[in-house]
Amino acid sequence: MNAGRVAGVFGLRGELKVAASRIGDDALRAGMDVRAVLRDGTPRALRIRALRRHQGRPLIAFDGIDDADAAEALVGATLAIDRGAVDLAQDEYFDEDLVGCALVDANRAVLGEVVAVEHYPAQDVLLVGARRAMVPLVRAFVKHVDVRAKRILVELPAGLLDTSEAEEA
Repeated sequence: MNAGRVAGVFGLRGELKVAASRIGDDALRAGMDVRAVLRDGTPRALRIRALRRHQGRPLIAFDGIDDADAAEALVGATLAIDRGAVDLAQDEYFDEDLVGCALVDANRAVLGEVVAVEHYPAQDVLLVGARRAMVPLVRAFVKHVDVRAKRILVELPAGLLDTSEAEEA
């Protein structure tokens, strides 16, 4: 799972500023093993020694990275964690689990397939079909998600999703 990207060095002791993904912001913690892919594509296994927040952003110290020079080599690296390290609350889902789900109405008619999930400040949005029609991922519209069956039961207002466009997926 994408946990974020190393954005820069913080201070002289090897701490790193991390632009965390939504998952990484909640899941990253001291003692956790992460996989880094450096700017040149080289993979590297790291363990988080310490994590603290500064101005709303995680600052991470990794084992074996003890000064700014060593930390500089990690700037630009992407960080990944194991899926099992992420604790989801009820009604939380991984984006990749929603992609490929069929949107169905109360009559079980297929309205389209989720092709992507976008994250906006107000809410997350399901993109449906080839034209990527936007369906807000809110309780008012999404009634039930079954990722195992790859189905999302929705109740949409008229005109929100043109089924003829969504079926082009």
